[in-house]
Amino acid sequence: MVYEAGKSAWTAAHLRWLATLKLEHAAQQIALQEYLHAVTEATARIGRLEQAMRDTLPEWGLTPVVQALQAMRGVQLVAAMTLVAELQDFLRFDNPRQLMAYVGLVPGEHSSGPKRRQGSITKAGNSAARRMLVEVAWHYQHSPRVSPIIAKRHDALPKGVTDIAWKAQLRLNAKFKRLVARRVLKNKAVVAVARELTGFVWAIGREVQTSGWQGIKTEPARSAAD
Repeated sequence: MVYEAGKSAWTAAHLRWLATLKLEHAAQQIALQEYLHAVTEATARIGRLEQAMRDTLPEWGLTPVVQALQAMRGVQLVAAMTLVAELQDFLRFDNPRQLMAYVGLVPGEHSSGPKRRQGSITKAGNSAARRMLVEVAWHYQHSPRVSPIIAKRHDALPKGVTDIAWKAQLRLNAKFKRLVARRVLKNKAVVAVARELTGFVWAIGREVQTSGWQGIKTEPARSAAD
């Protein structure tokens, strides 16, 4: 049985299709239902955690940086909050390369006498931020575009932030295409893009923290007892 009703798996349509499946043996059917139940439970748990993050955002002192990072393609609430929670004060990094090293996205070096050779990334430092940056970097394989959702975010953000975000799209997509054209494997290309993406994240973080921008005012979530 092959899902042919849509293009993407694990969408609402795909789950409805899975629910219609009738397997030959009872044990197979039970196993399928248990798997589906696990997926729906995990999805619901993720939804609850994301809502908890949204509820706490208005009271967080780093909210302006979270909001500003969402000007970038591929950076939604969870990605922005993860990066800000892990990196905190962007002013402690004097230049973007310091932040790249902090998240372990700079190449390791091997020296032998006069010879110096660069290897794979160090993977030292903050692994949570590194994983998130690599995940976001995959979005830059697509041609630069400001979607309606991102455009709506831009309306409330400082021009300095939106300019950096657009420059990131142009530069990172060009880098991705250039590396792929050189037959660099995509998983290696995306790490290289993630390294440069870190520089744009650094630029936006510093832009917000040096400008004194207070962020977009939002109302704290009300409890059910209110």
